[in-house]
Amino acid sequence: EVQLVESGGGVVQPGGSLRLSCAASGFTFSNYGMNWVRQAPGKGPEWVSSINGGSGITTYVDSVKGRFTISRDNANNIMYLQMNSLKPEDTAVYYCARLVSGYWGQGTQVTVSS
Repeated sequence: EVQLVESGGGVVQPGGSLRLSCAASGFTFSNYGMNWVRQAPGKGPEWVSSINGGSGITTYVDSVKGRFTISRDNANNIMYLQMNSLKPEDTAVYYCARLVSGYWGQGTQVTVSS
């Protein structure tokens, strides 16, 4: 059974940092590209970043480039999202997703507020 479990969300002031983690199980993690997707209150899902399974090639939505860094530890089946210089508009539920076959975690709330 594929499972994706996010952690690391919380409340942070503008300009602050958070690191999200996604623990994966039930599949060969290194064989799949992985993604972070977020959903802000009252809005639809927004893809944030992805990382290739083997080469580690990364891509980002323009609004987070230079502030967020996606990474993965294939030995321990974990993906990360380091978020720096957070802004109020980054407030959302952040989901870890394996878009191939459509697996999502339960999400972790990130709130950026003074």
